[in-house]
Amino acid sequence: MKKGILYGIGAYVCWGFFPIYWKSLHQVPATQLIGHRILWSFLLLIAIILFAGQWGEFRKTINSKVIRIYSIAAVLIGINWLVYVWAVNANYIVETSLGYFINPLLSVLLGVIFLKERLRIAQWIPVILASLGVAYLSYVYGRLPYIALTLSVSFGLYGLVKKISPLGPLHGLTIETGILCLPALFYLIFVESNGTGAFLHTGPTSALLMIGAGLVTTIPLLMFATSARLIPLWVVGLLQYIAPTLQFIIGVFIYKEPFSHEQLIGFSIVWIALIIFLVENYVATRASAEPLAELGEG
Repeated sequence: MKKGILYGIGAYVCWGFFPIYWKSLHQVPATQLIGHRILWSFLLLIAIILFAGQWGEFRKTINSKVIRIYSIAAVLIGINWLVYVWAVNANYIVETSLGYFINPLLSVLLGVIFLKERLRIAQWIPVILASLGVAYLSYVYGRLPYIALTLSVSFGLYGLVKKISPLGPLHGLTIETGILCLPALFYLIFVESNGTGAFLHTGPTSALLMIGAGLVTTIPLLMFATSARLIPLWVVGLLQYIAPTLQFIIGVFIYKEPFSHEQLIGFSIVWIALIIFLVENYVATRASAEPLAELGEG
């Protein structure tokens, strides 16, 4: 379990420091960054599959049904990546963190709507509280927090699709990036041909960081997949708040994004909802585990 926790912490810390990585590429348009992120991630994932001797097994998994399911997942993760990178470089890091704070609660709601899952009465409290927090922040901003909502909805729906998908994380992500790779490659060739491409034109550091986008995308995902197999779900749920917390701290204290008292009230409502959500889940998990433990001892 200790190994699983370390992998989980590693994955979420990597995601938490993503804003610094993408900020270092602020001179590159977000669409080109995502093109490179897709391209290099796909090539790295293919290399991992080949190195692991899984190519034959991987090829057998590909059929029309798998392509349909993962095409939906690919579109959703593509939207999520594009909005996130654009928002970070447009100085909306704090709002992106809000998206990932409310994402778990939205995922619960999506489970109710699409999977007919039932919530315990106590689980409705954080969902309602988070909705009130978003409504209050909409009033404060004078608009819906559309960046946060786009990130949470796209990633929540992505998680929903992955929940009903037939493949493991490595093969699934390879197919997703493979589906996105061709249009990404055509786009990168197009911007290069019309003289607006950034790759190899903004210095060697930028070029290396664009190639490195494949590493920083793939490694945390594989660490997370390993962690999720080794530790209980409630521990995964607890660890996932490392990333948006780090993003929030980076946005406010490193990049000095404005954060008013009114925003603090709205965020605090969401944070209280998350605390209630985590405590309720922990108590319910322990309560359901105790009878099983007693049965095993008997």
